[in-house]
Amino acid sequence: MRKNDIQANDVALALVLLTRLPLPHLPAATFQRQAKAVWAFPLAGLAVALPAALLAALALAAGLPPAAAAGLALAVQVMLTGAMHEDGLADTADGLWGSFDRARRLEIMKDSRIGAYGVIALILGFGLRWSAVAALLQVAGPWPLLALAMMSRAVMPALMAALPNARTAGLSQTVGRPRALPCLLAALLAVLLSLPLLGAAALGTALAMGLAALGLGALARAKIGGQTGDILGASQQVAEIAGLLTLLALS
Repeated sequence: MRKNDIQANDVALALVLLTRLPLPHLPAATFQRQAKAVWAFPLAGLAVALPAALLAALALAAGLPPAAAAGLALAVQVMLTGAMHEDGLADTADGLWGSFDRARRLEIMKDSRIGAYGVIALILGFGLRWSAVAALLQVAGPWPLLALAMMSRAVMPALMAALPNARTAGLSQTVGRPRALPCLLAALLAVLLSLPLLGAAALGTALAMGLAALGLGALARAKIGGQTGDILGASQQVAEIAGLLTLLALS
């Protein structure tokens, strides 16, 4: 297979893993590259954020208030991802704080039902994102959302590489543990594509997002011994919130 074909398949695979976009059937061999394809995770974030940013821009141009435009942008992202990252945040909150026993924590995280910690995490997460996106639209417009989406997906491969799998099944285990190179490529790709959108603020924002994800990773290691698909989803949410707040502070 040619290099260009491999790269295109990696992008398509990243879209399959991180979005609910309608995509053509991929060859079975493509799924054997899941750990290598994590370099393309930021591009999946871009695919999700671009329609959201365009809709926010149209809403603002139509005279809607920033809060309404922000709500529409968040709704598009939720629909295009199937709320998988929000679900990970809720399950992570329930699991990490729902028990003192590691096995029970993992069991809670796998449970499809949502508990009080999960509800609170979703309320706080959406509240912070909604208010921060509305404020960001006022000071910088919708295009920084593209950078935040890319960089928040770049933290996921880093956690996958840095932490062992906490369980022997699930999405994270299926994807596998990536090597350092595709993780580094994901980070570089996200930051380089974000520079035209954020300028000098891109580096400080990337640092804040990385530290937020690192903190969640340390907590996951202490409480469940590693990462899961839910932890990775939660890391995207935590990193995005950290990036939003950092951008506002720097504006």
